[in-house]
Amino acid sequence: MHALVRPITTEKSTAMAKHGKYLFVVNPKATKVDIKNAFRQLYGVPASKVNIVQQTPKTRMVRRGLPLVKRKPVKRAIITTKGQKTVDVYKQ
Repeated sequence: MHALVRPITTEKSTAMAKHGKYLFVVNPKATKVDIKNAFRQLYGVPASKVNIVQQTPKTRMVRRGLPLVKRKPVKRAIITTKGQKTVDVYKQ
């Protein structure tokens, strides 16, 4: 199981990277410890804190009461590095 799926690159996430915080899409079954260990193994920088955000699916009812899913459920992690160290998240 790979805990980190891909980094999220938006204006807000690149601004957070200046302060040592990185945003990733993670596996729905991954725990904070799994994410912390995967980040250290992949980038060689220890993470001091991991926050998890669950994005709920956005649905809308269409004809005859059938649901239409407009946004898939996503699990995201905000990883804070120790000492605000910078990391190149595009390195694989």
